[in-house]
Amino acid sequence: MRALIVDDEAPARAKIRRMLSAAPDVEIVGEASTGREGVAAIKRTLPDVVFLDIQMPGLDGFGVVDALERDDAPYIVFVTADDAHALRAFEVGAVDYLLKPFTPQRFGLVLERARARVHARAPHDVPAPVAPATFLKRILVIDNGRAHFLPVDRLDVVEAERNYVQLTSAGGVFRLRATIASLQERLDPAQFLRINRSTLVRLDAVRSMHEWSHGDYRVVMQDGTEHSWSRRYRAGAEKSF
Repeated sequence: MRALIVDDEAPARAKIRRMLSAAPDVEIVGEASTGREGVAAIKRTLPDVVFLDIQMPGLDGFGVVDALERDDAPYIVFVTADDAHALRAFEVGAVDYLLKPFTPQRFGLVLERARARVHARAPHDVPAPVAPATFLKRILVIDNGRAHFLPVDRLDVVEAERNYVQLTSAGGVFRLRATIASLQERLDPAQFLRINRSTLVRLDAVRSMHEWSHGDYRVVMQDGTEHSWSRRYRAGAEKSF
């Protein structure tokens, strides 16, 4: 995996470089200290992932993203000392959001997430199975302008809403800029089931299931809400049970 570091602070670049160097499958293809240098470096080195500071003089991190071509653009991990930009970071499709100061453990989770994205995009003759280590354990969500991590074992339902997904849990309802297909890839299939084109449910949050019509079932959640388990998705799921 080819990585580029863009940050106007030399100590921050050094910390990220040190942590990336510890990963044997990561090649650091370059560094940049300004947004404009970052855009040039991205076009020159074609990295898979960019660790990109948000607050830089001149062209900031969001300006860097806006300056890139959308086709085959690298994955972005935003790095910043201010959590006020978390929502916008995910609206532009960032892989993750590293809040300074971050621990090696937190950096390792981000690196694993970026690695999974890169491997998923790379062409393979035979699809590689998703290793359990790549399954999400928590999801960063925004609630009234505040970011926090939602453990996936508290996530009950995921529903598609165009370029967003709605996450329903006992702690509330949240929106995240992602597709349901991309999120499904990161959730453990032993815990989550796709029951129709637009809905994923956590199996332990299901109260009961009832035959309905034309081969479909009604799935009743612990909170009483109901969803349709379509015949098409049920047939596919039964093969894996």
